[in-house]
Amino acid sequence: MDMTTCLKSLLLAIQQYRDGRTANATQLQRQVEELSGLRCGQLLSSGQPLPSECVSGLVELVGNPNTSLTLTSSIISLLAQLACDDDSREILHSSYNLTSTLSSVIHCHSATPGEPLVLQCLQVLQKLTYNTRIFQSTHYIHELIAFLVTNIQSHNDDIVMPCLGLMANLCRDNHSVQSHIKSLDNVKPFYRTLINFLAHNSLTVVVFTLSILASLTLNEKVGEKLFDAKNIHQTFQLVFNIIVNGDGTLTRKYSVDLLVDLLKNPKIADYLTRYQHFSACVSQVLGLLQSKDPDSAAKVLELLLAMCSVSGLRSLLCEVVFKPAGPKLRAGGRRQGPGPGPGPDVGRRAEPGLALVQWLSSPVEGAESCSLQALQLLNELLEEALGAEGVSDCVLSFIEMLLPVVLGLLKGLDPAQGDAHIRKHCHRITHVTSLLLILCAEDSTRSAASRQVSAQLCLSQVEALLSCCHTCAPPGSDSDLSQVCSEALLKTLELMSKLRQQVKDMETSFYRMLQDQRIVTPLSLALTSHHRERVQIGLSLLFEASPLPDFPSLVLGESIAANNAYRQREAELSVKRVAVHEVPPPSILDSSSGSSRNVHGLVEKIQNGFELQEHAKDSHVSDIIDVYEQKISAFASKENRLQDLLEAKALALSQADRLIAQNRFQRAQAEAEACKLGCLLKEAERRREELQGELSSQVLEVERSRADMEELLQHNARLQQDSEEHQALKGAYNTLLNRFNEGERLLKELQAAHVSLTRQMDCLRKTHEALQLQHDKMASVLEEREEEVTSLRSDLQQKDSDIAGLRRELLAEGEKVRDKDRERRDLEETVDVLRKELNKTEQARKDASIKASSLELQKSQLETKLKQKEDELNKHSAMISMIHSLSSGKMKSDVNLSL
Repeated sequence: MDMTTCLKSLLLAIQQYRDGRTANATQLQRQVEELSGLRCGQLLSSGQPLPSECVSGLVELVGNPNTSLTLTSSIISLLAQLACDDDSREILHSSYNLTSTLSSVIHCHSATPGEPLVLQCLQVLQKLTYNTRIFQSTHYIHELIAFLVTNIQSHNDDIVMPCLGLMANLCRDNHSVQSHIKSLDNVKPFYRTLINFLAHNSLTVVVFTLSILASLTLNEKVGEKLFDAKNIHQTFQLVFNIIVNGDGTLTRKYSVDLLVDLLKNPKIADYLTRYQHFSACVSQVLGLLQSKDPDSAAKVLELLLAMCSVSGLRSLLCEVVFKPAGPKLRAGGRRQGPGPGPGPDVGRRAEPGLALVQWLSSPVEGAESCSLQALQLLNELLEEALGAEGVSDCVLSFIEMLLPVVLGLLKGLDPAQGDAHIRKHCHRITHVTSLLLILCAEDSTRSAASRQVSAQLCLSQVEALLSCCHTCAPPGSDSDLSQVCSEALLKTLELMSKLRQQVKDMETSFYRMLQDQRIVTPLSLALTSHHRERVQIGLSLLFEASPLPDFPSLVLGESIAANNAYRQREAELSVKRVAVHEVPPPSILDSSSGSSRNVHGLVEKIQNGFELQEHAKDSHVSDIIDVYEQKISAFASKENRLQDLLEAKALALSQADRLIAQNRFQRAQAEAEACKLGCLLKEAERRREELQGELSSQVLEVERSRADMEELLQHNARLQQDSEEHQALKGAYNTLLNRFNEGERLLKELQAAHVSLTRQMDCLRKTHEALQLQHDKMASVLEEREEEVTSLRSDLQQKDSDIAGLRRELLAEGEKVRDKDRERRDLEETVDVLRKELNKTEQARKDASIKASSLELQKSQLETKLKQKEDELNKHSAMISMIHSLSSGKMKSDVNLSL
């Protein structure tokens, strides 16, 4: 039996059980068990009406105290099977109020807490309330808390454990429930009982107890004693041992939640940074990632992300993740000592970072959240590692191993698979590009990323994301699919901007994408967002794109204005809604908001205003005329706005023509590829014909066996058809009987209504005669008002003619202004040319002055040398003259002697 038929049968059985409970309890029990045997995990998330009606009926039967215990237990088992994921649990809690219903069942059977039904309700409630905020105003929540407090102090181990788990869920991050428990009279014995449970031999009981005590007493004196500096290291060792060697996924889940809650306290977080066995414990926690359990991996990654929020722990996590891990903790050493002991895998060493990389692209079903958590953790750790003074070799080798896996996550975006697939893939692209941007912050890691990232990969991602953004509707909130796609697209463009100098053809692809018409939508969403990071990315991309020749800046401006107008309109509508709820409705001014677009509509509103003038004395004709004048001015402003929009649309149309030309070129390429695919298809068709002959012989054998099965199925179908006809006739009989009874009741009501309406008709006839007289009076007044409207219309036509003349003058002045602008631009060009020549002349003058100064220096040096030479020349001249004088005296004496 398929799911739809089973649901219809179940709904019919529920209705029959309501009519006659005991007679149809067995049939309803059978239908519930049949549905439990089918795979109905995602039944509530489908949003179909048939499952909703069935679940509503089942929850109603569970809350009915007259329902048998066996049937109630079967229904609760089915509901627990439906609550298989977080979305289904939230739907059961919020839409069907299952928490209150199960609490009422527990309250009804509180006198016998050991019943299997009570234990079943406690287990389902523990499943429903995990990570769910329960308000104190929920029905039967106080009775449930009193039941839990009473039974936790009992000595029945079978009921203590589910009560502790449910109490831990109710107390976690819930101040109202915590305050209610603290205000109870028996809270001190309750605390003593919880403290005694810390020595219990079950790890699950210890974890539940620690979680409750942390929620109730962490900021009180009792909590300061429990979690002080002396005991906190033993608590850390206990929690880490439970996480590594726990009794199962449930215990590990609550242990991680306990440690995450303790890390929110700054004092305890500081104690953990100084815990001497932290590295060894984290190494063994990372060893849990090597298993194939996505639930355990998700909780481990959640714990590591919470540790990354503590600045002192991030550096320690980097040392552990990027280096080989230490030995595992002792299997049975919960309280044997503060440090981890040798376990069975002492000699085994593994790379913790490798387990993180494996969860990035894990094929395990349900591991999508683990992949995103692993990406977030790697972002945190790599940001810490690259922020140090120097990047170690182990980090570089890890990045070389990580990059191919991370780049493989960028592939697989298929818009045809639906919005859920697009949203998930866009979140993944955002985290991957964030990680790559972190790697681009350092030179060594940027070179490693540039060797792996190609321009074609980024270009294909941007093209796919642009198509997704183009098909998405304008966003109404930040969680909309359009916002998610836009964020992924902008992150990818930012990555292309970082790598455009290192990767071949990346710069060309980057600038080509910035000039794409479709970039307007994500860019406008980023610039008008209230997230600081998105606005900064949008501004950086706008700074790069604005100088480009084909960047659609006008269309971007229109898109930003449209987004701002949308938000302003939403704000005004919200204010108007509040005003409508707070202020009583006025008589005529509010009714004018829906005024028609012609004079007759205005006249009708004036007439209605005079009709209601006796009831609303504060509504005068002058006020009405003011309203209409405001409407006329608003229409004029709207006309100007439409004119601006028309010009923007004309510009967009020209850009669309360019896109059409590009599309034609791409279509020609696609046709060539189609021809190639056609040849391949012919070859595949020939192969198919060969296989068809082999298949036909096998089909004959299948047909023979099918004929034998058909005979058996026909007999079974006839029996089933007779049963269904019997059930359908019985249901039709009950329906007709109900319709007959309802028809008799409606007949009596209609007869009484007929008498009252006859009396009202007489009263209305008299009122009509009085209103007819009043109508005649108002008709005369209306004629006078029509004459006034005619005169106003003539004045309006005169004003239109004046406005037309002024527009012509304005156009003439505009032409003069454009001429002046052209002259101004010519002069500016001339000034620019003269300024360039002046700069050249100034540079030549500077060069000449430098040369003159050098020549002056040479001149001064030559003058000093010249003076020295002149002095030497004077000396030589004196010597020569002396020699000449001496030589001339000797010659005279010789002459005298000879004579």
